Amino acid sequence: MSANVLRWDGAPGHYEVYYLTVTEPRSGVGLWIRYTLLASDRDPATCALWFVAMDRDGLRIAHKETLPIGALASSEDPFRLSIGAAELRDDGMGGAVGDCSWDLRWERTGPAVQPVHPLLERTGVARTILTLPDPHVRVSGTVRIGERELVLDRVGGGQAHLWGRAHAARWAWGHCSDFAGRPDDWVDAVSVYLPRFGRQLGPSTPVVGRIDGEPFAATDPLRVVRTSSRFDLTDWRFAARDGNRRLVATVSAPRTSLVGVTYHDPDGAPAYCYNSEVATMHVDVMHREGRRWRQTDTLHSDGCAHFEYAQRAPVPGASMLIE
Repeated sequence: MSANVLRWDGAPGHYEVYYLTVTEPRSGVGLWIRYTLLASDRDPATCALWFVAMDRDGLRIAHKETLPIGALASSEDPFRLSIGAAELRDDGMGGAVGDCSWDLRWERTGPAVQPVHPLLERTGVARTILTLPDPHVRVSGTVRIGERELVLDRVGGGQAHLWGRAHAARWAWGHCSDFAGRPDDWVDAVSVYLPRFGRQLGPSTPVVGRIDGEPFAATDPLRVVRTSSRFDLTDWRFAARDGNRRLVATVSAPRTSLVGVTYHDPDGAPAYCYNSEVATMHVDVMHREGRRWRQTDTLHSDGCAHFEYAQRAPVPGASMLIE
């Protein structure tokens, strides 16, 4: 069964998101395309298409079109999800919002990856479940932004699927499938503060990836709460361990590139998200030798990494393009 299969059972109290992130390196334009549904606790369920684009020179575009839930249709084998005339498949997507449109296909390079440990899902500790049906794809096709056309030719990107009953209290997320000189390597990480028992616990920080042909997974429930992580609106540093390997990573995004959007939980509570698809990610790869760690590799992407910061109150002075 495809990791993209729709998880909504028709009941209220659920949200679900599919997204693609990719940065076209020649133009420096980063793209974030979302197919979503929101089953409110009080109001009729809806679905929506989101299109967001930005670069480091000040381009910031965000469109959202919300439709009745009857505009959504899905099938499992083969997987296909449509919202109106827009479509998402395991090997591509097409659609349009406002004066922007996309017609994309991708080559899959590996299996789906599950950053959230099944125990956290079964026990209800994780209020949102994230899976990566295609953490590293090579994207081709065309994107139109008004009168401008971007042509993508096997550009590294990632496609994810998440669902749940509520967003976290505060989080950071980062992804890169386009490290300089390392076309097969990728890293995906998320760090979340979870409200429990009247206080915030965390952050919990699962980290997954593929480095020099070998999978990396720091997802064990005890491991994710021990992973070092500090983040704010534009910067994040984390260090994660998988056996005798350790990744020490920094992610940074120019504030001028951030696109502010508002998410809503099924109960109506907002979360304020600030996203950049033109971030920088630097990863030092360490190996343990006896009691010491030795740096053995470095990955770097300048302007082709993806970063998101979110919290439950708006950031003063940061504009919201989607309310």
